[in-house]
Amino acid sequence: MAKLTPIAVMMILGLPLWPLAVQAATDDVTSLRAELDSMRAEYAARVQALEARINQLESAAVVAPPAPGARSSSATAFNPAISMILAGNYASLSEDPATYRVAGFIPPRSGTGPGERSFNLGESELTVASNVDPFFFANVTASIHADDTIHVEEAYFKTLALSHGFTLKGGRFFSGIGYLNEIHSHAWDFVDQPLVYQVLFDGQLAQDGAQLRWVAPTDYFLEVGVETGNGGAFPGTHRNSNGLNGNALFAHLGGDVGDSTSWRLGLSGIDNRSTDRSYADVDQFGVGVSNAFSGTSRTWIVDGTLKWAPHGDPTQHLLKLQGEYLHRTEDGQLAFDTAGSNLAGAYRSAQSGWYLQGVFEFMPRWRAGLRYDALDSGTPLIGQVNAGLLPLAAFPALAAATPDRTTLMVDWSLSEFSRLRAQFAWDQARTLQRDHELQLQYIFAIGAHGAHKF
Repeated sequence: MAKLTPIAVMMILGLPLWPLAVQAATDDVTSLRAELDSMRAEYAARVQALEARINQLESAAVVAPPAPGARSSSATAFNPAISMILAGNYASLSEDPATYRVAGFIPPRSGTGPGERSFNLGESELTVASNVDPFFFANVTASIHADDTIHVEEAYFKTLALSHGFTLKGGRFFSGIGYLNEIHSHAWDFVDQPLVYQVLFDGQLAQDGAQLRWVAPTDYFLEVGVETGNGGAFPGTHRNSNGLNGNALFAHLGGDVGDSTSWRLGLSGIDNRSTDRSYADVDQFGVGVSNAFSGTSRTWIVDGTLKWAPHGDPTQHLLKLQGEYLHRTEDGQLAFDTAGSNLAGAYRSAQSGWYLQGVFEFMPRWRAGLRYDALDSGTPLIGQVNAGLLPLAAFPALAAATPDRTTLMVDWSLSEFSRLRAQFAWDQARTLQRDHELQLQYIFAIGAHGAHKF
């Protein structure tokens, strides 16, 4: 008991102080809660102030964009992306390329064929592209040819801020019809275009006009587009008229099958008008003449593409199957020997062509491809022949024919910026000769290089 007495005395003496200790603890908790509430209120006020500042800056950007002469704080903020594509080839051709002509079709302006023999500097491309501001993107691509001429291939603007999946493009651009038409030459899977593109679109169809695209908010890829312009590119002509020409519609649908396969289908149509679209031919006596077509040219295209890569990884293996069918009808007037007799009569034709190709990456950086082209010129209605004014032999370029071509290729890409390719073709585009065409090609990309089309 004597040992417990000091403890008991301390407890008895401390009882009067217990309420004071409890009150002090309560006061501390209240003070801490008040401090926490104050910090929360201050934090919320700061967040609201920052949000208001952001809204103010965004409103200022929309209502009053910077003046054209205003300078950025960064010296490189407005530098565009610049790229150069350097291409060339060596060609060994069994037949004279100067006499090359696809039988049965009105030849396009720049002609067709595999190009010249021996070493050639190919088409090089210089591209300058950049976002102009939050609302527009601009691109200019100039093609530099071996004859030291420069051609504006594309020069267009494109919107960045339209809502609901719409995009507007204006200027000069490759038409959105078909599959291959929009792809630049350095991204082709073969050295040249299929025969049907060469004879119906002079290689590629460009528009000087406007294009509106809409991508639907669906699980599948669904794209619809419409475009119009002056229609000056083959098979149309630039007419002295305020009206529109080269009116086109296209739709594309695509999707995935599992994680390794993707596909895309397309349907397109374009309507062109031509006035005095001239071409060179010979008459029944072998004398050179110049003929000209005036009228309408309507082309329909069905295209399909299938890609397979193990689990979506194309770095090891990639299989790409691609094909298009094109059908064109022309209706109007055909003038014979415009510099001489100038006999005019009705002209109607229905012509078609297709190609099917497959490219397989059989090991990293190595690909092999096979392509088959076929054309059917049909038998045109020529008014002067039906009326007995001229024999069919006076229009040898329009004699019915079914040209075809088979092409093999293998290429090696050391990196995404370089490619070396070997290609061999058995070309039966002429009526009597079969060309054997060997081409060795190099392609090098310098500078910024955007992603290629699907």
